[in-house]
Amino acid sequence: MSATVVDRPRPAIRAVAGRVGLLGGLGIALLVALVFAAGHGQLDIPPSEVLGSVLHRIGIDLGPLPHHPQGENTLWQVRFPRVVMAALAGACLATAGALMQGVFGNPLAEPGIVGVSAGAAVAAATVIVFEWTFAGTWTIAICAFVGGLVTTLLVYVTSRDGGRTEVVTLVLTGIAVTAMTSAALAFLMFLGDTQAREEIVFWTLGSLNGSRWEYVGVVFPMAVAGIVAAMVLAPKLDLLALGDRAARHVGVDVERLRLSIIVVVAVLTAAAVAFCGIISFIGLVVPHLIRMIAGPGHRLLVPASALGGALLLVLADLWARTLVDYADLPIGMLTALVGGPFFFWLIRRARKTAGGWA
Repeated sequence: MSATVVDRPRPAIRAVAGRVGLLGGLGIALLVALVFAAGHGQLDIPPSEVLGSVLHRIGIDLGPLPHHPQGENTLWQVRFPRVVMAALAGACLATAGALMQGVFGNPLAEPGIVGVSAGAAVAAATVIVFEWTFAGTWTIAICAFVGGLVTTLLVYVTSRDGGRTEVVTLVLTGIAVTAMTSAALAFLMFLGDTQAREEIVFWTLGSLNGSRWEYVGVVFPMAVAGIVAAMVLAPKLDLLALGDRAARHVGVDVERLRLSIIVVVAVLTAAAVAFCGIISFIGLVVPHLIRMIAGPGHRLLVPASALGGALLLVLADLWARTLVDYADLPIGMLTALVGGPFFFWLIRRARKTAGGWA
């Protein structure tokens, strides 16, 4: 009897330990990546000097400061805003992907694939071309949120049939939305001047070049609000996975939950797209990798996806600005190169599992 009582809590203890271990490991890896990425580039700054500079800024004189005359300025005016923006955008995209896959019940759902990111980018490009400034620095973010929300609602309404989402309908909806947004971006480029055209090209390719603390200050509260809301809604997503009828039976307002998640996805996508452009496949790859490690439970999937997305985009941006000397490659191009083959693998896996398209 006593042995049974002692053994009973062990699975729960192992589950908690596994959750803490995964989140802790991702958090430590992210911090290491941030320090390494901030110090690496055309002007290399050792990690000890990067940490010394950070500690000095918070009033702790421990560790060496950058010995190069431009080291401090490079870190705080160029590198830190960029790596922080990369972490925020990656966390937003991965969290949005995890939410979309949960609410659609579909492994192929992701803001970039179904056109949500492109819809937000069209709204941002409209602000650029017509030079709207009605909300100051927040103007682009607000319009990107509206564009992402409208696109997400369109995808949701179009792909739902009989209470379920079909894979073919979801993919075709994404293709249609992407075609429309591409045409809209082309029209906006036609209307805009040379500078506006360059900025729109920036949106379509995706880049973190030009990130500033001012932009981080806009993205940060949106990212935090979206991720916190996603973590609050995560337990209900686990109930939704049982089916609409079962979820309603335990007291879940299914349609209200779906609409709430759509708004959260729009906020997260707007935060990522507002100053970084279209960066695809982060929201597809990261949640699937986390599921392979930790299982499908959204209580762990959502925060782990946020950390994993931040880590992946920080490393991808480091690769983008150091792969070719004196060149800053579009980060959206690099994530597509990695995510495209992964997408093909998912399609084949879905067909084998379902015995054909569902």
